Amino acid sequence: MHIVNIVIALFLAYLLGSIPTAVWVGKIFHSIDVREHGSGNAGATNVIRVLGWKTGIPVMIVDIAKGWLAAYLPVLLHLAEPGSAQLTNIQILAGITSIIGHVYPVLAGFRGGKGVACTVGVLIALHPFLTFSCIAIFLVVLLITGYVSVASMSMGVSFPVLLFTLFNTPSLYFKIFSILIAIAIILTHRKNIRRLLKGEESKLIKHKQKV
Repeated sequence: MHIVNIVIALFLAYLLGSIPTAVWVGKIFHSIDVREHGSGNAGATNVIRVLGWKTGIPVMIVDIAKGWLAAYLPVLLHLAEPGSAQLTNIQILAGITSIIGHVYPVLAGFRGGKGVACTVGVLIALHPFLTFSCIAIFLVVLLITGYVSVASMSMGVSFPVLLFTLFNTPSLYFKIFSILIAIAIILTHRKNIRRLLKGEESKLIKHKQKV
């Protein structure tokens, strides 16, 4: 394992995360900057809110894919033994770097999204079964509440809970990473929490009220 190769992998991971999918799609296909509309966030949720599902879903898929690819780069570059804790640790570093790139993209003036979709891609690369369990929780909470913010925070918090109770990993850093993910998602949703407390948060899915 060479430190230079790791640095290169981290640099590529950051560039992958920095691809401003929401910004580029909005400008190329709709001639608008989604950061100037809706929540002001350059993420798939705001794209769905501003431009609709047909535009938002592809953005979400690409954001998930770039997170997955960034975290899988250490495997593709053979930076450590397959299945080893060392490889997992390097993948975590690459994943974190890509998430930072998504939130602070050099390709879009360092104004990005909250990193939820990118984080999902990273976690799929690290632990697919655990991640899909958390995605299921996200969908259930979204369908029940209609709030993406509540569903995202529920998914983030459930990740370390499920890891420590139902799943396992040989990497101590992965366990720490899972806790940091939960904290980070809560922190990046501070404005949403304030809007929820004031009853001002907008729903992505609106349920019909029974008469």
